Amino acid sequence: MARKSVRDLWKAKLAGEQLAPSPHGRRTKAAVTTPFSLQRTPFDGLVLGVDPSLRGTGLAVIEFRGGRQPLMLRCQTVKVKPKVPLAEALAEIHRAVTAMVEGYPLTHVALEQTIYVQNFQTAQILGAARGAAITAVALHQLPIYEYAPLRVKQAVVGAGRASKEQMARTVMGLLGHGATLGFDEADAAGVALCHAFTWRG
Repeated sequence: MARKSVRDLWKAKLAGEQLAPSPHGRRTKAAVTTPFSLQRTPFDGLVLGVDPSLRGTGLAVIEFRGGRQPLMLRCQTVKVKPKVPLAEALAEIHRAVTAMVEGYPLTHVALEQTIYVQNFQTAQILGAARGAAITAVALHQLPIYEYAPLRVKQAVVGAGRASKEQMARTVMGLLGHGATLGFDEADAAGVALCHAFTWRG
């Protein structure tokens, strides 16, 4: 029996299945027998995923309902030209996130954490972009959750070192999304999916 990826295991779990040992030592599907209070309840609601960046912040609103296939409601990349001053770029990010927050009855907001940067100046810029996005959400008193890129890739793709191309393909497959997603949008959607897949509310 082929080994299941992390993503396949999550899908099985969301479908109400668990793996039980067979007489031959292998694991097969079995009905869930654990008490209801110990089972994971599938996430239900709308999540705004945010992949912060000064020149290309990815945003994605995904709906999760009753264990059904997640549905992408809206996505965009907030593109800011290099010549635009920092303050104006941050204002643009803030406006775009505010529009998403005010346009949908969001349950939670999930952001990708910044783990590694090339230098101190880059860290400052990324921190400012994150701050603009977080402030827009905080002003509307919505819960904010942050996830490391490694965790997002493991939860969605099943491999912590997955490429951006792999991430985009997997996200589109999970969402049944026909149009090609940009990398920033796919990353934002991936953060939202990671939140829903790993939520323990």
